Amino acid sequence: MEGLFGKLRNLDAYPKINEDFYSRTLSGGIITAVSSVVMFLLFISELRLYLHPITETKLVVDTSRGERLRINFDITFSALPCSMLSLDAMDISGEEHLDVKHDIIKRRIDAHGNIIEVRQDGIGAPKIEKPLQRHGGRLEHNETYCGSCYGAEVSDDDCCNSCEEVREAYRKKGWGMSNPDLIDQCKREGFLQRIKDEDGEGCNIYGFLDVNRVAGNFHFAPGKSFQQSNVHVHDLLAFQKDSFNISHKINSLTFGDYFPGVVNTLDGVQWIQQAPYGMYQYFIKVVPTVYNDISGRVIQSNQFSVTEHFRTDEVGRVQALPGVFFFYDLSPIKVTFTENHVSFLHFLTNVCAIVGGIFTVSGIVDSFVYHSQRAIKKKMEIGKFS
Repeated sequence: MEGLFGKLRNLDAYPKINEDFYSRTLSGGIITAVSSVVMFLLFISELRLYLHPITETKLVVDTSRGERLRINFDITFSALPCSMLSLDAMDISGEEHLDVKHDIIKRRIDAHGNIIEVRQDGIGAPKIEKPLQRHGGRLEHNETYCGSCYGAEVSDDDCCNSCEEVREAYRKKGWGMSNPDLIDQCKREGFLQRIKDEDGEGCNIYGFLDVNRVAGNFHFAPGKSFQQSNVHVHDLLAFQKDSFNISHKINSLTFGDYFPGVVNTLDGVQWIQQAPYGMYQYFIKVVPTVYNDISGRVIQSNQFSVTEHFRTDEVGRVQALPGVFFFYDLSPIKVTFTENHVSFLHFLTNVCAIVGGIFTVSGIVDSFVYHSQRAIKKKMEIGKFS
């Protein structure tokens, strides 16, 4: 048994020295204190990395098909009234959403950016008590009102009982409304007077669009839109204005849900129009993104990059439609973020590396300082040090 213990004793890689032979120095104490502080700081840093999840990034080809793309927006137009502003969306598959009204909210704002909550009733021209019927006469007692669509009826039974319905019928026909005062419904509702009363106001529009996951565009522009000779046009004649100010601020624009670390480059971007007429364009590259958090929840979303361009009227060019256009295309590469915890063994390995590394380096530094001091002291004793 004693022989076995003796053999184990011979394997000791850490031979002990009697404390009487220890030589403690001031430099050694300073190096020990500094190395202890550094060791503690590195340990805290490693502990934080262990307690918090790390995010791994991977690029893969996007093989998803048949999905939808949700576009969330919140944009403020400082000088374009809500009654003029319309939203259209279209894509390369041929799907169109003209004058979108669902899932969006418009808020009138004054010149100072304050929201106008309540609008006084009866703004505009005095209402005519007996509106004009489709057959040409005035509405009589006990008679059902059916207003004329002024040639835009699809069938003989169609009625247009408001200015908005007449404008919608004209839009479907691809017609422009040159003078709303010639339309009985628009005259009764004071369409032009309302436009004049809202002059100087702005509009905050927010909501979302649900579109096909293909390249396309959506835009905010004055007037109702329609197709004319396979060209997308807006009816601006009804407003009887020569110029439109499309100065705007993008409060928020996202393609999909929020996920940790996302950066939406257009949030807070503001542009002030200097030219009297023009079209502002954003060209967006949408990058599909999947975020897998530590709890196993999967967030399907998107990131995007953007470039901007302002198109003005130039000699020899077709007049640009006033508005703010967002042209988007999808990247074929998908980014995947995955949250993971550092394993305990990895943490333990790093801690051992920190302790051992600091201990070894501090030992080397202490040995160098100690032997340097001894060499200098010996030279001083024999008078060779100058």
